[in-house]
Amino acid sequence: MSEQRGPNLWLPPSPDPYAPSADDFRAPPEPQRSPEPDPGRAGDAFGGEPKPWWKRAGGGLAALGLLIAKFAAKIKVVLLLLPKLKILTTSGTMLVSVAAYSLIWGWKFALGFVALLFVHEMGHVIQLRREGVEASAPVFIPFLGAAVWAKSLGGNALAEARVGLAGPVLGSVGAALCLPLYYASGNNLFRALAFTGFFLNLFNLAPVTPLDGGRAAAAMSPWMWFLGLFIVAVLAFLWPNPIIILILLLGALDVHRRWKTRHEMGEYYKVSKVNRALVAAVYLGLIVALAVGMDLTHLARDLNDA
Repeated sequence: MSEQRGPNLWLPPSPDPYAPSADDFRAPPEPQRSPEPDPGRAGDAFGGEPKPWWKRAGGGLAALGLLIAKFAAKIKVVLLLLPKLKILTTSGTMLVSVAAYSLIWGWKFALGFVALLFVHEMGHVIQLRREGVEASAPVFIPFLGAAVWAKSLGGNALAEARVGLAGPVLGSVGAALCLPLYYASGNNLFRALAFTGFFLNLFNLAPVTPLDGGRAAAAMSPWMWFLGLFIVAVLAFLWPNPIIILILLLGALDVHRRWKTRHEMGEYYKVSKVNRALVAAVYLGLIVALAVGMDLTHLARDLNDA
């Protein structure tokens, strides 16, 4: 016979584990906020010490300079290869340049512009051959102008100055020849070409290599190279564009090289006072004549003339 026992009525009931407790009705604690950062001592994302502003700016300028140096090196390689390629003859590169400039100014102005470049470069070619130096025919590079290759620029700084100034001299004559065509026809195309020719030859007289003025400065005073670098640097700051920046970079490299070797090449830079004065007279006379020519041929235009 089995014995059945009844429940013990004196024991308290066991608690329900799923019943809500008093903690369930409490508000959650406020989240702790991190302290506000000090703007004056803001570091990097990893908590490092903040860098001074001039170091941050210097890093950006160094990266930009490296990029420009790489671009200049590539351009230099291309320029050295151009005369070795048979297809890139003077006439061929002239046609390519006319086609490129026509996209901006139309074919008439482009044709006259390339013709002015040709006259300028032929001044260098003629003077190089007078100095007994074999020179190539002009090779045109769209949006960079034109160039002439030679093994040297003469035996001394005076010969280099003559070669450098021959381009602006003949180029100024070519630009001036546009004026009779303007007065005879009344066509402002020739006036615009004259102004552009005067301007290009004046810009080329900036006393810094590889511009023609830098060649003349070699005979007048090498200290003028630093003045030229300053002028081009101001232009690059006020009107930045790749061509001016490239001229500034190439000029700085060439001036640094020449200045380091000036004692080794002392005989090269020896120029008599008379010849120094003659070079200075031609140089300054060209600057004045070209500035007057620009003033006479300047044509004021506004948006309504477009």
